[in-house]
Amino acid sequence: MKKRACVLGLAVISNIGLASVSWAKDPAQIVVAHRGASGYLPEHTLPAKALAYGMKPDYIEQDVVMTKDDQLVVLHDHYLDRVTNVAEVFPDRAREDNRYYAIDFTLAEIKQLKVTEGFTLDDSGKPKAVFQDRFPIWQSNFSVPTFAEEIEMIQGLNKTLGYDVGLYPEIKAPAFHRHEGKDISKAVLTMLKKYGYTSKDDKVYLQSFDPIELKRIDKELMPEMKMDLKLVQLMAYTDWNETMVYKGDTSTPYSYDWMFKDDGMQQVAQYADGIGPWKPMVIDDKSTSSNIMVMPLVAQAKKAGLKIHPYTFRADEGRIPSYAKDFNDMLDIFYNKAKVDGVFTDFPDKAVTFLNRK
Repeated sequence: MKKRACVLGLAVISNIGLASVSWAKDPAQIVVAHRGASGYLPEHTLPAKALAYGMKPDYIEQDVVMTKDDQLVVLHDHYLDRVTNVAEVFPDRAREDNRYYAIDFTLAEIKQLKVTEGFTLDDSGKPKAVFQDRFPIWQSNFSVPTFAEEIEMIQGLNKTLGYDVGLYPEIKAPAFHRHEGKDISKAVLTMLKKYGYTSKDDKVYLQSFDPIELKRIDKELMPEMKMDLKLVQLMAYTDWNETMVYKGDTSTPYSYDWMFKDDGMQQVAQYADGIGPWKPMVIDDKSTSSNIMVMPLVAQAKKAGLKIHPYTFRADEGRIPSYAKDFNDMLDIFYNKAKVDGVFTDFPDKAVTFLNRK
Protein backbone atom coordinates (compact mmCIF):
# COMPACT_ATOMS: atom_id res chain seq x y z
CA MET A 1 0.00 0.00 0.00
CA LYS A 2 2.87 2.38 0.70
CA LYS A 3 4.15 1.77 -2.83
CA ARG A 4 0.69 2.49 -4.23
CA ALA A 5 0.52 5.78 -2.33
CA CYS A 6 3.88 6.89 -3.70
CA VAL A 7 2.91 5.82 -7.22
CA LEU A 8 -0.22 7.95 -6.82
CA GLY A 9 1.91 11.06 -6.28
CA LEU A 10 4.17 10.26 -9.22
CA ALA A 11 1.21 9.51 -11.47
CA VAL A 12 -0.22 12.93 -10.77
CA ILE A 13 3.11 14.44 -11.85
CA SER A 14 2.69 13.00 -15.33
CA ASN A 15 -0.88 14.21 -15.55
CA ILE A 16 -0.22 17.88 -14.80
CA GLY A 17 1.78 18.33 -17.97
CA LEU A 18 5.35 18.95 -16.95
CA ALA A 19 6.48 19.54 -20.51
CA SER A 20 3.98 22.36 -20.94
CA VAL A 21 5.24 24.33 -17.94
CA SER A 22 7.64 27.07 -18.97
CA TRP A 23 10.53 27.61 -16.57
CA ALA A 24 10.99 31.29 -17.26
CA LYS A 25 10.69 32.81 -13.81
CA ASP A 26 13.35 35.00 -12.27
CA PRO A 27 15.84 32.58 -10.66
CA ALA A 28 16.38 35.10 -7.86
CA GLN A 29 12.78 34.57 -6.72
CA ILE A 30 12.21 31.11 -5.32
CA VAL A 31 9.29 28.91 -4.36
CA VAL A 32 9.57 26.57 -1.37
CA ALA A 33 7.05 23.73 -1.23
CA HIS A 34 5.94 23.96 2.42
CA ARG A 35 5.76 20.39 3.78
CA GLY A 36 5.45 19.35 0.12
CA ALA A 37 2.24 19.96 -1.82
CA SER A 38 0.48 20.02 1.53
CA GLY A 39 -2.54 21.86 0.17
CA TYR A 40 -3.40 18.74 -1.82
CA LEU A 41 -2.06 15.70 0.06
CA PRO A 42 -1.22 15.04 3.73
CA GLU A 43 1.84 17.06 4.74
CA HIS A 44 5.33 15.55 4.69
CA THR A 45 4.22 12.27 3.13
CA LEU A 46 6.24 11.02 0.18
CA PRO A 47 3.26 11.36 -2.18
CA ALA A 48 2.92 15.02 -1.14
CA LYS A 49 6.62 15.51 -1.91
CA ALA A 50 6.36 13.72 -5.26
CA LEU A 51 3.40 15.87 -6.24
CA ALA A 52 5.25 18.99 -5.12
CA TYR A 53 8.27 17.96 -7.18
CA GLY A 54 6.10 17.78 -10.29
CA MET A 55 5.07 21.38 -9.70
CA LYS A 56 8.72 22.41 -10.13
CA PRO A 57 9.42 24.47 -7.03
CA ASP A 58 12.98 25.49 -6.30
CA TYR A 59 13.03 23.72 -2.92
CA ILE A 60 10.98 21.20 -0.99
CA GLU A 61 10.85 21.52 2.79
CA GLN A 62 11.58 18.75 5.31
CA ASP A 63 10.87 19.15 9.03
CA VAL A 64 13.19 16.71 10.79
CA VAL A 65 12.78 15.07 14.20
CA MET A 66 14.55 12.14 15.85
CA THR A 67 13.30 8.75 17.00
CA LYS A 68 14.14 6.74 20.10
CA ASP A 69 16.65 4.70 18.08
CA ASP A 70 18.36 7.78 16.62
CA GLN A 71 16.69 7.74 13.20
CA LEU A 72 15.68 10.96 11.43
CA VAL A 73 12.07 11.18 10.28
CA VAL A 74 10.18 13.91 8.45
CA LEU A 75 7.43 15.23 10.69
CA HIS A 76 6.34 18.79 11.37
CA ASP A 77 5.96 18.34 15.12
CA HIS A 78 8.21 16.46 17.48
CA TYR A 79 5.07 14.65 18.59
CA LEU A 80 2.94 12.26 16.54
CA ASP A 81 -0.67 12.77 17.59
CA ARG A 82 -1.63 15.67 15.26
CA VAL A 83 -1.23 13.70 12.03
CA THR A 84 -1.20 9.97 12.93
CA ASN A 85 -3.29 7.30 14.64
CA VAL A 86 -0.66 6.84 17.36
CA ALA A 87 -3.26 7.17 20.15
CA GLU A 88 -5.12 4.20 18.68
CA VAL A 89 -2.08 2.00 18.00
CA PHE A 90 -0.11 2.85 21.16
CA PRO A 91 -2.74 4.17 23.62
CA ASP A 92 -0.51 3.92 26.69
CA ARG A 93 2.55 5.75 25.34
CA ALA A 94 1.60 9.41 25.91
CA ARG A 95 3.59 11.61 28.27
CA GLU A 96 2.02 13.51 31.15
CA ASP A 97 0.96 16.31 28.79
CA ASN A 98 -1.01 13.70 26.78
CA ARG A 99 1.24 14.11 23.73
CA TYR A 100 2.92 11.22 21.93
CA TYR A 101 6.52 12.26 21.27
CA ALA A 102 8.39 10.82 18.29
CA ILE A 103 11.50 10.53 20.44
CA ASP A 104 9.71 7.90 22.59
CA PHE A 105 9.15 5.58 19.60
CA THR A 106 11.46 3.51 17.44
CA LEU A 107 11.41 3.91 13.69
CA ALA A 108 9.80 0.47 13.35
CA GLU A 109 6.97 1.58 15.64
CA ILE A 110 6.48 4.87 13.79
CA LYS A 111 6.33 2.99 10.50
CA GLN A 112 3.27 1.14 11.86
CA LEU A 113 1.31 4.38 12.04
CA LYS A 114 -1.10 5.77 9.50
CA VAL A 115 -0.64 9.44 8.55
CA THR A 116 -3.49 11.76 7.66
CA GLU A 117 -4.33 15.45 7.30
CA GLY A 118 -3.60 17.50 10.40
CA PHE A 119 -6.51 17.33 12.84
CA THR A 120 -7.79 18.41 16.23
CA LEU A 121 -10.32 16.68 18.45
CA ASP A 122 -13.81 18.12 18.66
CA ASP A 123 -15.88 18.31 21.85
CA SER A 124 -16.89 14.68 21.49
CA GLY A 125 -13.28 13.54 21.07
CA LYS A 126 -13.58 12.83 17.35
CA PRO A 127 -10.85 13.99 14.95
CA LYS A 128 -11.69 17.02 12.81
CA ALA A 129 -9.46 18.19 9.97
CA VAL A 130 -7.87 21.61 10.45
CA PHE A 131 -8.41 22.38 6.76
CA GLN A 132 -11.87 21.06 5.93
CA ASP A 133 -11.52 21.38 2.15
CA ARG A 134 -8.24 19.51 1.86
CA PHE A 135 -7.58 15.80 1.42
CA PRO A 136 -10.12 13.80 3.49
CA ILE A 137 -8.77 12.52 6.80
CA TRP A 138 -8.02 8.80 7.13
CA GLN A 139 -8.40 8.21 3.39
CA SER A 140 -5.84 6.22 1.37
CA ASN A 141 -2.65 5.02 3.07
CA PHE A 142 0.23 7.32 4.05
CA SER A 143 3.18 6.83 6.40
CA VAL A 144 5.95 8.84 8.06
CA PRO A 145 9.04 8.90 5.80
CA THR A 146 12.63 8.98 6.93
CA PHE A 147 14.83 11.92 6.00
CA ALA A 148 17.00 9.58 3.93
CA GLU A 149 13.99 8.23 2.01
CA GLU A 150 12.95 11.74 1.04
CA ILE A 151 16.43 12.85 0.02
CA GLU A 152 16.80 9.75 -2.14
CA MET A 153 13.44 10.35 -3.81
CA ILE A 154 14.22 13.99 -4.63
CA GLN A 155 17.71 13.15 -5.86
CA GLY A 156 16.30 10.27 -7.89
CA LEU A 157 13.73 12.54 -9.52
CA ASN A 158 16.43 15.12 -10.21
CA LYS A 159 18.27 12.38 -12.09
CA THR A 160 15.33 10.95 -14.02
CA LEU A 161 13.58 14.24 -14.84
CA GLY A 162 16.63 16.46 -15.12
CA TYR A 163 15.47 19.21 -12.79
CA ASP A 164 17.41 20.68 -9.87
CA VAL A 165 14.97 20.79 -6.97
CA GLY A 166 16.70 21.45 -3.66
CA LEU A 167 16.20 20.58 0.00
CA TYR A 168 15.05 22.99 2.69
CA PRO A 169 15.26 21.00 5.95
CA GLU A 170 14.30 22.40 9.33
CA ILE A 171 15.84 21.05 12.52
CA LYS A 172 12.86 20.84 14.86
CA ALA A 173 13.19 21.64 18.56
CA PRO A 174 16.95 21.09 18.81
CA ALA A 175 17.07 22.18 22.47
CA PHE A 176 14.38 19.61 23.34
CA HIS A 177 16.32 16.89 21.53
CA ARG A 178 19.56 17.79 23.30
CA HIS A 179 17.74 17.82 26.64
CA GLU A 180 16.62 14.28 25.77
CA GLY A 181 20.24 13.31 25.05
CA LYS A 182 20.19 13.50 21.25
CA ASP A 183 22.26 15.83 19.06
CA ILE A 184 19.80 16.20 16.20
CA SER A 185 21.79 19.00 14.53
CA LYS A 186 24.88 16.84 14.15
CA ALA A 187 22.73 13.97 12.88
CA VAL A 188 21.08 16.18 10.24
CA LEU A 189 24.42 17.56 9.09
CA THR A 190 25.84 14.04 8.89
CA MET A 191 22.93 12.95 6.71
CA LEU A 192 23.24 15.97 4.42
CA LYS A 193 26.98 15.38 4.03
CA LYS A 194 26.35 11.70 3.25
CA TYR A 195 24.18 12.74 0.31
CA GLY A 196 26.61 15.35 -1.00
CA TYR A 197 25.34 18.60 0.52
CA THR A 198 28.40 20.31 1.97
CA SER A 199 28.74 23.89 0.68
CA LYS A 200 26.80 27.08 0.02
CA ASP A 201 26.88 26.19 -3.68
CA ASP A 202 24.74 23.11 -3.05
CA LYS A 203 20.96 23.31 -3.47
CA VAL A 204 20.08 23.34 0.21
CA TYR A 205 19.04 25.77 2.92
CA LEU A 206 19.18 24.58 6.53
CA GLN A 207 16.72 26.34 8.83
CA SER A 208 15.79 26.49 12.50
CA PHE A 209 13.85 28.70 14.88
CA ASP A 210 16.62 28.27 17.47
CA PRO A 211 19.32 30.97 17.12
CA ILE A 212 21.47 29.38 19.82
CA GLU A 213 21.62 26.18 17.80
CA LEU A 214 22.15 27.95 14.47
CA LYS A 215 25.16 29.75 15.94
CA ARG A 216 26.47 26.39 17.18
CA ILE A 217 25.97 24.91 13.71
CA ASP A 218 27.73 27.84 12.06
CA LYS A 219 30.61 28.32 14.48
CA GLU A 220 31.24 24.79 15.76
CA LEU A 221 29.59 21.88 13.98
CA MET A 222 30.03 22.85 10.33
CA PRO A 223 33.71 23.83 10.71
CA GLU A 224 34.36 20.53 12.51
CA MET A 225 32.64 18.62 9.71
CA LYS A 226 34.19 20.68 6.90
CA MET A 227 30.78 21.95 5.80
CA ASP A 228 29.50 25.42 4.95
CA LEU A 229 25.78 25.34 4.17
CA LYS A 230 23.39 28.26 3.76
CA LEU A 231 21.57 28.83 7.08
CA VAL A 232 18.18 30.47 7.62
CA GLN A 233 16.96 31.94 10.90
CA LEU A 234 13.24 31.29 11.25
CA MET A 235 11.52 34.06 13.18
CA ALA A 236 8.81 33.86 15.83
CA TYR A 237 7.43 35.93 18.65
CA THR A 238 8.53 35.01 22.16
CA ASP A 239 5.02 34.12 23.37
CA TRP A 240 4.71 31.41 20.70
CA ASN A 241 7.07 29.27 22.83
CA GLU A 242 8.69 28.14 19.58
CA THR A 243 12.16 27.82 21.12
CA MET A 244 12.73 26.77 24.70
CA VAL A 245 15.81 27.23 26.87
CA TYR A 246 16.53 24.47 29.39
CA LYS A 247 18.01 24.76 32.87
CA GLY A 248 17.92 21.28 34.26
CA ASP A 249 14.39 20.01 33.65
CA THR A 250 12.91 23.51 33.62
CA SER A 251 12.32 25.19 30.28
CA THR A 252 11.50 28.83 29.54
CA PRO A 253 10.70 30.53 26.23
CA TYR A 254 13.62 32.01 24.32
CA SER A 255 13.20 35.77 23.78
CA TYR A 256 13.17 36.82 20.12
CA ASP A 257 12.82 40.51 21.01
CA TRP A 258 16.35 41.40 19.92
CA MET A 259 15.66 40.35 16.33
CA PHE A 260 13.13 43.17 15.92
CA LYS A 261 15.48 45.90 17.10
CA ASP A 262 17.33 48.17 14.67
CA ASP A 263 20.49 46.06 14.73
CA GLY A 264 18.75 42.68 14.96
CA MET A 265 19.28 41.70 11.33
CA GLN A 266 22.93 42.70 11.47
CA GLN A 267 23.32 40.28 14.37
CA VAL A 268 21.54 37.50 12.47
CA ALA A 269 23.83 38.07 9.50
CA GLN A 270 26.79 37.12 11.68
CA TYR A 271 25.72 33.46 11.53
CA ALA A 272 22.94 33.07 8.92
CA ASP A 273 22.35 33.74 5.23
CA GLY A 274 18.64 34.46 5.40
CA ILE A 275 15.55 34.82 7.53
CA GLY A 276 12.18 33.09 7.48
CA PRO A 277 9.71 35.58 8.96
CA TRP A 278 5.97 35.19 9.48
CA LYS A 279 4.01 37.11 6.82
CA PRO A 280 2.83 39.90 9.18
CA MET A 281 6.47 40.59 10.03
CA VAL A 282 6.91 41.57 6.36
CA ILE A 283 3.58 43.24 5.54
CA ASP A 284 1.67 44.97 8.34
CA ASP A 285 -1.71 43.31 8.88
CA LYS A 286 -3.19 46.81 9.16
CA SER A 287 -2.43 47.35 5.48
CA THR A 288 -5.23 47.98 3.00
CA SER A 289 -5.30 47.38 -0.74
CA SER A 290 -4.54 51.06 -1.31
CA ASN A 291 -1.94 51.31 1.46
CA ILE A 292 0.48 48.38 1.65
CA MET A 293 2.78 48.92 4.63
CA VAL A 294 6.09 47.08 4.38
CA MET A 295 7.57 46.46 7.82
CA PRO A 296 11.00 47.92 8.76
CA LEU A 297 12.35 44.37 9.10
CA VAL A 298 12.50 44.07 5.31
CA ALA A 299 14.86 46.99 4.76
CA GLN A 300 16.95 45.94 7.76
CA ALA A 301 17.35 42.41 6.42
CA LYS A 302 18.22 43.60 2.92
CA LYS A 303 20.80 46.02 4.32
CA ALA A 304 22.35 43.11 6.25
CA GLY A 305 22.54 41.04 3.04
CA LEU A 306 20.01 38.45 4.21
CA LYS A 307 17.61 36.51 1.98
CA ILE A 308 13.94 36.86 3.00
CA HIS A 309 11.69 33.77 2.72
CA PRO A 310 8.41 34.42 4.59
CA TYR A 311 5.85 31.77 5.62
CA THR A 312 3.15 30.46 5.03
CA PHE A 313 1.20 31.24 1.84
CA ARG A 314 -2.11 29.37 1.73
CA ALA A 315 -5.00 29.58 -0.72
CA ASP A 316 -7.56 28.11 1.68
CA GLU A 317 -10.67 30.07 2.57
CA GLY A 318 -9.94 32.65 5.27
CA ARG A 319 -6.17 32.47 4.76
CA ILE A 320 -5.80 35.44 2.41
CA PRO A 321 -5.08 38.70 4.31
CA SER A 322 -7.70 41.42 3.95
CA TYR A 323 -5.36 43.73 2.04
CA ALA A 324 -5.06 41.24 -0.85
CA LYS A 325 -7.80 40.48 -3.39
CA ASP A 326 -6.79 36.85 -3.85
CA PHE A 327 -3.84 34.47 -3.65
CA ASN A 328 -2.08 35.92 -6.70
CA ASP A 329 -2.51 39.45 -5.38
CA MET A 330 -0.94 38.35 -2.09
CA LEU A 331 2.01 36.89 -3.99
CA ASP A 332 2.32 40.09 -6.03
CA ILE A 333 2.45 42.19 -2.87
CA PHE A 334 5.20 40.09 -1.32
CA TYR A 335 7.32 39.37 -4.41
CA ASN A 336 6.97 42.73 -6.14
CA LYS A 337 6.23 45.31 -3.43
CA ALA A 338 8.11 43.89 -0.45
CA LYS A 339 10.67 42.33 -2.83
CA VAL A 340 11.06 39.11 -0.83
CA ASP A 341 13.39 36.49 -2.27
CA GLY A 342 11.02 33.54 -1.91
CA VAL A 343 7.93 32.18 -0.15
CA PHE A 344 6.91 29.03 1.67
CA THR A 345 3.60 27.82 0.28
CA ASP A 346 1.27 24.84 0.65
CA PHE A 347 0.31 25.41 -2.99
CA PRO A 348 3.62 25.45 -4.90
CA ASP A 349 1.91 25.10 -8.28
CA LYS A 350 0.12 28.40 -7.80
CA ALA A 351 3.29 30.27 -6.85
CA VAL A 352 5.30 28.76 -9.73
CA THR A 353 2.51 29.66 -12.18
CA PHE A 354 2.38 33.21 -10.80
CA LEU A 355 6.12 33.75 -11.26
CA ASN A 356 6.10 32.22 -14.75
CA ARG A 357 3.25 34.51 -15.85
CA LYS A 358 5.42 37.53 -15.12
